Amino acid sequence: MVSVNDVADYILEKQGSMSAMKLQKLVYYSQAWHLVWHDKPLFKERIEAWTNGPVCPVLYQKHKGCFTLEPGFFDGNPELILKKSKNSIKKILDFYGPRDAQWLSELTHREAPWKDARVGIAADEIGTIEITHAAMAEYYHGLA
Repeated sequence: MVSVNDVADYILEKQGSMSAMKLQKLVYYSQAWHLVWHDKPLFKERIEAWTNGPVCPVLYQKHKGCFTLEPGFFDGNPELILKKSKNSIKKILDFYGPRDAQWLSELTHREAPWKDARVGIAADEIGTIEITHAAMAEYYHGLA
């Protein structure tokens, strides 16, 4: 299985530089919809329900303190991503890619996977609850 670093660098390669927050949301949507369309995760790393929406801590540890991320930032290998998975990511980028980071963050805040993982956590409180593959697959399958 590819790593989240491979996926992040593929997204940056296709979209160009972007904010860390926007990249986090595009990675999240890539994982969620891959679960729906292919019945398996795109990458193994966990995604958590943080204050500003879904965040992959592995990516955060690398980009912490950086606002804008450039292609190649994560030293990933996009060539490891299967063609069918790349096609899924491209669909995600076609729909979500033109949106700004704030719009994407607000969208995730209205959706069940993030909201359910944040139950009992104050809006301004840091949370590290995982948004499970099952929660993503169930919710987004209902939208498909």
